[in-house]
Order: sequence, then C-alpha cells, then structure tokens
Amino acid sequence: MRIDPFALELADPLVTAAGTIDAREGFTVTYRHRGQRGVGEATPLLGWTESLEACREALHRAAAAADEDVSDSDGSGHGPALLELDAAETPAARHGFATALLDADARADGVPLYRWFDADVGTVSSVPVNATIGDAPVEKTVEAAEAAVADGFEALKCKVGARSVAEDVRRLRAVREGVGEGVELRVDANAAYDRETAREALEAFASAGVSYVEQPLAADDLAGHRELREMGVDIALDESLVEHGPQAILDADAADVLILKPMVLGGPDSAHALATRARERGIEPVVTTTIDGLIARTAAVHVAAAIPDVRACGLATADRLTEDLAPDPCPVADGTIAVPQSPGLGREVTL
Repeated sequence: MRIDPFALELADPLVTAAGTIDAREGFTVTYRHRGQRGVGEATPLLGWTESLEACREALHRAAAAADEDVSDSDGSGHGPALLELDAAETPAARHGFATALLDADARADGVPLYRWFDADVGTVSSVPVNATIGDAPVEKTVEAAEAAVADGFEALKCKVGARSVAEDVRRLRAVREGVGEGVELRVDANAAYDRETAREALEAFASAGVSYVEQPLAADDLAGHRELREMGVDIALDESLVEHGPQAILDADAADVLILKPMVLGGPDSAHALATRARERGIEPVVTTTIDGLIARTAAVHVAAAIPDVRACGLATADRLTEDLAPDPCPVADGTIAVPQSPGLGREVTL
C-alpha cells in the first residue's frame, strides 16, 4: 500500500463552516489486490470528515495492517487493514483505501466499477448532472441559469438563505421565467432557516416550481424536517447525514431525497449501499462530490451510474479546480457526465 500527499488549488476559495480553503489537500492510495493495482483518493474536508492529519494517521495504520495481512495466498486479504479505518471516525481515509480495493476488484473481474456494483444495470454511458448557479443577485442568477440551460443542463441548483425569503423568491421566480417549466430547479439553504421561516420559504418556493429544498433546517432537527415534508416541496438532507448517520434519518422519515457524498460516507461502497437502502424506503439518492480530485470524482460517477434512473447528480465539479491529478476521464457535455467503460475506475485513472 502506497500513500502520497497532494494539494489541488481551487479556482475560487471554498467557504465552509470550518473556514475558507484555497486548495483541496489529500492523499492518493495505491494498493495491489487480486493481481491488480487499484487506486484511491482520501481528500478530507474539515467539518464533514476527519482532519487532514487524522486522515494521514489512519491511512498509515491501515498500510501497516495491510503489510502484515498474509491471510490469503493470492494477496486478496485486506480485512485487518479495513478494520483500521472507521467510516464514522475517518471516512475520508476509508474512502481512499476502499476505492483502491474496489478499483482492483473490478479490474480483476474485467468490468467497470458501476457494473461491479450492479451487474444488472446494463451499459450506462452517461449520468445526468445539475449545474450550480450560486447565490448572485437576480440578474446574474438568471444569466447563469440561462447559460447552463443553453449548455444542455436540465437541472439547476441555486443557493438560498443568505438573503431574505422575499429576495430569494424573486430570484427563483426570475430564473423560472427565464428557463421555462421544463427545467428542474433545486435550492440549497445550508441550514439557514428556523422552522417558521422554512415553512414560509417552502410555501413560496412551491409557487416557483422548486423540486426540492436541501437542508432547510439545522442538521440536528430531524423532527422539523419531517414536518416540512408536508409543504409540497421535497426535503433533501445533506449535513444531517453527518450529524445523525443514515439510519437515524431513515427511521425518522425525515427526507424525500438524500445527498450522498462518498467521501463523507466512507467510500463508494458505503454510498452505493445507502442509495440502495434509500430507494427501498422510497427516498431518492443524489450523488455529489466534496470538490474532490479526479479519482474520487470518477468513483462517485460510478456510484451514480449504478443507480437505475438516477436523478441529476452534483458531479460536475472538475471546473472548481485549477489543476487535477490526471486528465479527466469523465467530461461534462449537454448536462451529462461520461461514465468510463473500461474495467475498474477506467483505464485513464492511473497513477
């Protein structure tokens, strides 16, 4: 097992609850398994995952365990190494190692990773993606929305909550007028509202044809989110997955949509398993990145491709980086992102 650090400069600073960052720092992981060399990526994001240092320490513990693991003569034993990585405590580290293992497994079986997850899914050449049009004033928001639709995007995600509800409603209605009725409009409130304000906002957003509101309330308020599901606009949960874990959200019946970030959930395997569980409960999964590098982003594309009839996902994030780990095998065109078809993550994804 090999671990190499990297830093990828962002095109624009990323503002998070834990502070503003100018680069995505993490580690590439290479691991030989079943006669194949798999690659993975661990790119922690403070506030969502463990710290960079905790990720580094966990990966080195796993590497030490992997070096001692001789339980299988074909080199396929990796149990002790994975046991070193707790998806709840160090999800980014587990993502890095799990992705390398999955890449090697799918390569050994001669199938692209998405078909390794679900052999019955058939050939999926592309996955629909949404365009993020941000939190600009009305005119610039409409310009960004119209440009995205002209580029082929059929789903738009707009940030709300930094302004008054009335101002955000004006923005959304202007976007709806600009792009027409055939485009899906989503909003992300980043937990900006209390319950009363959220009810006011959802009632107004419904009139603008908003399909879902992402994280309208604080991450810990599952009861409030459950009540908001009665307002005629779907409720999507994101930060609540970190606060409570998936099972608590499913048990609370608090969401119509789950935003699945494989880096936060501990790996592509964890994200795909949760997507399957969500669908069984009538909840729609939407796969997104945490503005990751090439390897993690490609793995997330495979997760989305393994979900039949997946809704537009938040995977068009390569342009948020000024540099990457390698050329991108998943270009975005006409509102979709390409899915690699060669075994594993794809023959282009190598280190």
